[in-house]
Amino acid sequence: MFTVEQIETAHAKVKSGADFPDYIEEIKQLGVQSFETWVKDSHTEYFGENGFRTKSQPRYAELTVADETDQDTFIRQLKSHQKGETDYMKFCEDCAATGVEKWIVDLNAYTCMYYDKAGNEILTEEIPH
Repeated sequence: MFTVEQIETAHAKVKSGADFPDYIEEIKQLGVQSFETWVKDSHTEYFGENGFRTKSQPRYAELTVADETDQDTFIRQLKSHQKGETDYMKFCEDCAATGVEKWIVDLNAYTCMYYDKAGNEILTEEIPH
């Protein structure tokens, strides 16, 4: 199975949201089927075949995720990030400020779903492939 180190090597190539589809393809080839990233510190749990799972360490000091969701602002900031206008840390700060607690990526369905602290789905996007 895959390791967190392999995934982090692939993620190191991501400079902005514009690089995300290539990253998804690379980790899918490693055997990752889905992952869940928590905005507060960017720790991520990765899932593979036969119940395999592994978890990364936090990537930064904890952010406070807003209790109220601002979906419109989040979507604007996400689009900016996807165009390569912001880096990963800025994207995570924007998520926290607009009430996004986590995202779940399904590599088989090529979707990324964003959730608030109450577990409500804020947005589901298709990942280009």
